[in-house]
Amino acid sequence: MFNAKKIQKVVVLGTGGTIAGTGSSALDHTAYTAGQLSVQHLLDAMPGLQDSLQGHELVCEQLAQLDSKDMGHATWQVLAQRCVHWLSQAEVDAIVITHGTDTLEESAWFLHRVLDSHKPVVLTCAMRPATALAPDGPQNLMDAMAVACDAMSRGVLAVCAGRIHSALEVQKVHPYRLDAFSSGESGPLGFVEQGTVRWRGTAPGPAVHTRTSCALTVSVAEWPWVAVMHSHAGADARQVSAWVSAGVKGLVVAGTGNGTLHQDVQTALAKAQDQGVAVRLVTRCAEGQIVGETASFQTAPRGLNAFKARISLMLELLG
Repeated sequence: MFNAKKIQKVVVLGTGGTIAGTGSSALDHTAYTAGQLSVQHLLDAMPGLQDSLQGHELVCEQLAQLDSKDMGHATWQVLAQRCVHWLSQAEVDAIVITHGTDTLEESAWFLHRVLDSHKPVVLTCAMRPATALAPDGPQNLMDAMAVACDAMSRGVLAVCAGRIHSALEVQKVHPYRLDAFSSGESGPLGFVEQGTVRWRGTAPGPAVHTRTSCALTVSVAEWPWVAVMHSHAGADARQVSAWVSAGVKGLVVAGTGNGTLHQDVQTALAKAQDQGVAVRLVTRCAEGQIVGETASFQTAPRGLNAFKARISLMLELLG
């Protein structure tokens, strides 16, 4: 008896964001409300979508409708749980996630740290709302589909303005322009050009790291509180004492230059560390990373900015 081959699927998970936003004027790119249109609505409005799917069946699921500035741990947990659910199914080849731009890099890094799958999970977004005169969301979503269906794609990726970024390197670097994301000194992993994926050299697999699967099951109320602070001229060390008194479990500190700290802040952090607070150090510089060893505090994993380092420290304390 002939058994027909199962049609493979791409799952699209919607979380809101500017890509699903609406405004009162097609000419206003800033006065809009994020997370208004369903992910199904976004897909239905895309001409030529089937061409980018390469024969895949599309499955949609709306997980949240929020502005990503308001992204929280509870939504992260649900998002990760649904990713695990879909990635475990043999007929699912990839996941695409529509997301706001403001915290996309943080969600990407969180998913990278908790998911255990080599199937691609591709986050995409928009800098203009869906009601703009020339919205960028449809093209970004089309490009994300092309990356999701590409045989070389692996792990958690971000796609915006025709560029493919890794979860480790991606960072929002501009508040308005369409090409708002960068991979810093490393550069993007590749590009999407007229629906075709072009990798820079060999498409890399996901970076090796220790995954923290307990974040999928432990109540978010029990996730340790980790805060981010910056050292700067005239820094006031009282904020460190306030955090410690309030019960903070970890502090990620963005130091000046090669991880240097204002002496008052350094003294306060040393006291906090003696009281059991985990301290991790990064540089606040936009490029480069801390070179050499620091005398007092452990350096965060190389390549992480302060906000991704916060996620890693939170998961370290959790796991």
